Amino acid sequence: MADNVTSLFRTGAHSPSMAALARESGEAGPLDFCIPCNPYFPSPRMMDELTHRLREIITYYPSSADTITAELCNLLQLPPQCVAMGNGSTELITWIDHLLVRESLAIPVPTFGRWTDQPLETGKRVDMFPLQESNGFALDPAQYIQFIRARGTRAAVICNPNNPDGGFLPKQTILAFCDALADLDLIVIDESFLEFADAENEPSIVEEAVMRPNVIVLRSLGKNFGLHGVRFGYMVANPGLAGRIRSMLPKWNLNAFAETVVFMLKDYGAEYVESLHMVRRDRLDMARALSTLPGLTVYPSQGNFLFVRLPVGAEGTVVRDRLLTEHRILVRECGNKIGSSSRFVRLVVRPQEDVRRLVVGLESVLYGTTRRGAAVPELNQATNYSSGTAAVDRLVGSTNGQGYPGLAGAANGMVQQPQQLPQQLPQQPQQLPQQPQPLVAAANGMVGQPQPLTAAQTRGTTGMPGGLTAVAAQGQPQGFPQQGFPQQGFPPQPQAMPQPQPVPQQQPGGWPNTPGASNGAQWPAAGGANRVG
Repeated sequence: MADNVTSLFRTGAHSPSMAALARESGEAGPLDFCIPCNPYFPSPRMMDELTHRLREIITYYPSSADTITAELCNLLQLPPQCVAMGNGSTELITWIDHLLVRESLAIPVPTFGRWTDQPLETGKRVDMFPLQESNGFALDPAQYIQFIRARGTRAAVICNPNNPDGGFLPKQTILAFCDALADLDLIVIDESFLEFADAENEPSIVEEAVMRPNVIVLRSLGKNFGLHGVRFGYMVANPGLAGRIRSMLPKWNLNAFAETVVFMLKDYGAEYVESLHMVRRDRLDMARALSTLPGLTVYPSQGNFLFVRLPVGAEGTVVRDRLLTEHRILVRECGNKIGSSSRFVRLVVRPQEDVRRLVVGLESVLYGTTRRGAAVPELNQATNYSSGTAAVDRLVGSTNGQGYPGLAGAANGMVQQPQQLPQQLPQQPQQLPQQPQPLVAAANGMVGQPQPLTAAQTRGTTGMPGGLTAVAAQGQPQGFPQQGFPQQGFPPQPQAMPQPQPVPQQQPGGWPNTPGASNGAQWPAAGGANRVG
């Protein structure tokens, strides 16, 4: 039975569903540190109402997506013509790729897998910008911009906070990035986890995105509301961009559960704000608890998860499988994420009693407090911990997105040789401020406080960098052939980027009174947004 359960993790890029794990094990699902849901929402009161209405919800057709979108826009005080709702953010990523990504897309890695896999599946060139472990997986925006310019990439993505490491960039840094690349076909800022951030009072750029010609902001609802299974998310952009995506979505792409939740939210604003406050509190407590384990490194995060490096010699797949089979705990081993390795795991933020159980399980698996012994060998016996991903990392490092040898050449009629990047890109003198460092476990078991970080390790903290510091591009992967796959038939050929249309002025403050302030305020009164359809 245990082998059946663990074999589910070797069948795809994503973790198996909780339903699949329950079917194979014949038991209730494990304690979940894998799926990044809000554990405090829906509140018991809201869940009781959903349960009471279950028969009605699953019996009847939902309203059209336009009706549901209009209600969400009423709630958030966003103009409906600037919003498109999807059956999860993945549906929106799919249509963004089909309609708006012409030939190439840049993305820092490691990151959410659909941002690399989706454009590769449609024959686009994916320029993967590697976040360095030695720099705490920090994204340097200036270096990323230089990388994009050197490659000639036409679309760029930043996930803020990033998944799986939780790295965060301040709002003004994101806006400066968008302004510096205003000539690109498209810029996507994926804010799927931004509701959990507390580094700034108003970190989102949704209001600014509607006034820019090439910027899309992607937002998740399932993650924020603890309802991944409902499958709903939305994007915000100028009316031209939003309209193109919205025109391709099915009339009933949103289900009745999504409609019910959206129309219920106005009555549960206080509970939602309180849930975010508790997740942020638990994030700090969980980081402190994990930092007591010898050899573990916990990276600062602004998401509802923590990125953790296991001790030297620990094999992530072994740790994952033993936690599941011996302790009924599910974690996200990150060896199949491009740019990561099996020495890293992502752990979702959960309440303190669950974290105590996790710590006991990790102590048992890592340090041998059970009859099966430790998963971590002596330092002089440590072996390759990449679980096969070293080969993937070498391939990505040498081709930076070509991935499958010969595919690009087959599309172009010949295999082209990578072009050499300049050895040195201009440097700028600005320096970043010193900020907190990953929590590194003390061997004596003491709970450590964050240590000072080098400038390159700045992640998940308040304040704006003193400037976008350009660094040398030596060691970057070699150039990739510029020609993308020819488009054939469906999907439609991307067309020229629509220019922004006039957007009705919105009064600020349409979001719940977040972050940080758990003041019990309800959702703001619905504004007079025009309904669509």
